[in-house]
Amino acid sequence: MSANTAMPYDDEADLGAEDLAAGLLPIREVARQTGVNPVTLRAWERRYGLIVPQRTSKGHRLYGQAHVERIQAILTWLNRGVAVSQIRDLLDHDAPPAGSADGPWDALRGELLEAVATLAERRLDDAYNRALALYPPQPLCRHLLLPLLAELEQRWQGQFGAALERVFLRSWLRSRLGARVYHNNRQLQGAPLLLANLSELPMEPGLWLCAWLLSDSQCPVEVLDWPLPAGELSLAVERLQPRAVLLYSSQALDNVQLRRQLPRLHAGCAVPLLLAGPAAQIHRDELAALERLTLADSPLDAHHYLHQRGLFAAAP
Repeated sequence: MSANTAMPYDDEADLGAEDLAAGLLPIREVARQTGVNPVTLRAWERRYGLIVPQRTSKGHRLYGQAHVERIQAILTWLNRGVAVSQIRDLLDHDAPPAGSADGPWDALRGELLEAVATLAERRLDDAYNRALALYPPQPLCRHLLLPLLAELEQRWQGQFGAALERVFLRSWLRSRLGARVYHNNRQLQGAPLLLANLSELPMEPGLWLCAWLLSDSQCPVEVLDWPLPAGELSLAVERLQPRAVLLYSSQALDNVQLRRQLPRLHAGCAVPLLLAGPAAQIHRDELAALERLTLADSPLDAHHYLHQRGLFAAAP
């Protein structure tokens, strides 16, 4: 079973009054508070002894505030690029991390690069699933997937076979991240966060990375990954009534988009509106006049802004 496959949560039926009074939490609630899914929490416990929860009489996991704080500390080290296998010493003994400063990421990225070069879907799946079982989406995005995409884009410049590798990887990425988004959406309610492709490309990897990060933060998302006429994008906003709108483009916008379509959408959008990706960097000065438009250079920046705005909480 892959790390993306849904697994049953620990049963919470035997959570007693004393446990509740002590502030103990079941694994479902800890996953919601920290953003670390139960599969990863169990892997950290079994393989590395990073988190050792209490148990109910039936053997189900219970976590206290100290556990939650320790999980947050683990996430801090992961976001700095430290391998999960090195973190226990850091937490328990304030020891410096051993081994490469790049942690596991160089080796993982090398596996993925080789799998893409040989069009080896199963090897790509295996490497990705191993990483996903141990690392939450944000460190994976920051240290593995975004650097992988950047390295491949450089390699693909003028290389024979580049189009084949690009189509192979993007098809794989959309399939895997789309499956995760679909699974999460089935368990979430409330107004979605609308993500739309503003470029001319039929598939934007950064758009799907945004969708994955947001979806794993318990936010329902609706992804329109094929380019839409501006008027119909406004129609989508009208019909879906989203909690926010995120537009993504890795390409420069044309004059019509900049001068007419984007300002019109901005004027008629009553919810937070973001432009993410390289287009936000390219047109930062030109878009400064749109005061309610937020620019986010990367999927991680977009995720951070929306989290700061409190837009991940499930709507009633």
